[in-house]
Amino acid sequence: MKQLVLLLVLFAALALVPAFVGSDFWMNLIIMVIYAALLGQAWNILGGYGGQFSFGHAAFFGTGAYTIAVLQVQYGINPWVGLVAGGLLAAAVAGFIGFATFRYGLKGSYFALITLAFAEVLRILSNSVPFTGAGVGLLIDLDPSAANLQFATKAGYFWLLLTITFAAFLTAWWLGNSRFGAQLMAVRDNEDAARALGVDPFRVKMSAFLMSGMFSGLAGTFYAQYFLYLDPSIAYGSAVSVESLLVPIVGGLGTLFGPLFGAVALHTLSEVTRELIGDLPGASLVLYGVLLVLVILFSPRGLAGLVTALGLRRAAARAGKKETRA
Repeated sequence: MKQLVLLLVLFAALALVPAFVGSDFWMNLIIMVIYAALLGQAWNILGGYGGQFSFGHAAFFGTGAYTIAVLQVQYGINPWVGLVAGGLLAAAVAGFIGFATFRYGLKGSYFALITLAFAEVLRILSNSVPFTGAGVGLLIDLDPSAANLQFATKAGYFWLLLTITFAAFLTAWWLGNSRFGAQLMAVRDNEDAARALGVDPFRVKMSAFLMSGMFSGLAGTFYAQYFLYLDPSIAYGSAVSVESLLVPIVGGLGTLFGPLFGAVALHTLSEVTRELIGDLPGASLVLYGVLLVLVILFSPRGLAGLVTALGLRRAAARAGKKETRA
């Protein structure tokens, strides 16, 4: 319950950010941090709580992004409809991939490679079919209005993203405090033992995959509306998959606030790097790799684990002082 209260307080405080931040630069940076936290939490639902490491979450991100973009540009359908359709279609793609892998007991490196392959197949297809704009991409017309899911200021985009991200974090909290979440983590820790206790691993993993895919797809729909442009390398490129898994690994796998810690750390590092050495190609990725290695070596449970350990040390030190005084 403490985590839920902290979560509610945190997001309530974040909702007030536009009232205090007037700079477009800082608003954009905060939006990208929350966007990365959404991507990371979407992956964390499957990879952290479920133990199923996907290397191809771009498949769901890109599906959501292209759904809202194609429906708007090619068919004139309202983007609010596209937002819902993008999340649902991304979940459907996750369901298809999950059925093709979990039904036949594929896991570990096999599962990771299959998800990577699906993302690459979708990238190639989107680069070939005309309704996605092929290699040229799709440009969404600028028409700022809430009815058109476009906003005159970044505050509107911020609140839209914050709502979706809150839903993802609330889902993660539920996983950590529900019977279904206990079943999912039991499957993660020992699938055979969980099956012996009456848990259906296929059903549990499929459910987690659907939720994970849906939130990744919603992240894609937001990206499309925010930047108003898509091409196959953006939508289905490896950069999305890498960011999706890197954020929770650095922040703390299977933890509620780990993806937020990871998103703050990675984007802060990226901005500091840009200020120091400019837009040197690949510099951020090199530093991401260095940070990942350092976290794995010195804090395997991620930044969330480090924060928890520091908190326990302080609590133990305080208890020791009280005993000494007594």
